[in-house]
Amino acid sequence: MEGILRLLDEHYGTDLGATLDYAPDKAWQLLFSTILSAQCTDARVNMVTKDLYVKYPNVQAFADADLAELEQDIHSIGFYHAKARNLIGCAKKLVSEFGGEVPRTIEELTSLPGVGRKTANVVRGNVFHDPSIVVDTHVKRVTNRLGLTNETEPARVEQDLMKCLPKDHWILINLQGITLGREICKAPTPRCDACFLAEYCRKYEKDHKKDRQRAGKES
Repeated sequence: MEGILRLLDEHYGTDLGATLDYAPDKAWQLLFSTILSAQCTDARVNMVTKDLYVKYPNVQAFADADLAELEQDIHSIGFYHAKARNLIGCAKKLVSEFGGEVPRTIEELTSLPGVGRKTANVVRGNVFHDPSIVVDTHVKRVTNRLGLTNETEPARVEQDLMKCLPKDHWILINLQGITLGREICKAPTPRCDACFLAEYCRKYEKDHKKDRQRAGKES
C-alpha cells in the first residue's frame, strides 16, 4: 500500500482540489454542480454553471426557479428533467430545513433530493475537509484492478478503502484515481505498459501471466 500511495503522490501530487468550479464561500455551488455531473463530464458542467450561477445567484433563487425554464438552462448536460427537479427540491429543503446552508453530516446530506453518498462525500471532503472517500467509476475500476477491493457496489468499495487507506489519502484517492483512470487505467483498453503502478496491479499480473502461458504453448 505504501508503494502505491507514494507513486500516486509522486505522479499527481497531493495539492489537488475538486475539478468542478465553485466559489469557496458558496458550498451549495459544489453541491449542485456535483448533482449535475452525474453521467456528464466536469468540463461540460463547468461550462453550464458559469452562466447558471449568475442567473441563479443563491439557494433561494433555485428554490423559486421555474422547472421548465431550469430544464432549458441545463438542457445540454443530459438527464436534465431529473436534475432540474432535484436541484429545485434540494434548494427547497436547504431553505426549509437548513437555513439555506449546506449541512455537514453524511446523513443530512443524503437526505437531500439527488444526493447519494458519492455527492455527499465530495462536499464533505472538499468543503468541510472531513476525511471522505468518493467512489466513482474510475476509483472503483482502479482500486479493484490494484486489488484494494473485490467489491463492485460503491458503498462496499468505500468501506474497503476506508479500512486500507490512511485518512490523509481518503479524498486524494478519488482525485488521483480519476486522473489515472482517464489517462492510463481506462475501462476497455488500459495502457498497462505505460502505468507506473503495473508492479502492484493484480490485473496486470493476471493478464501477463496469461500472455506468458500463451507464449509458452506457441513455442
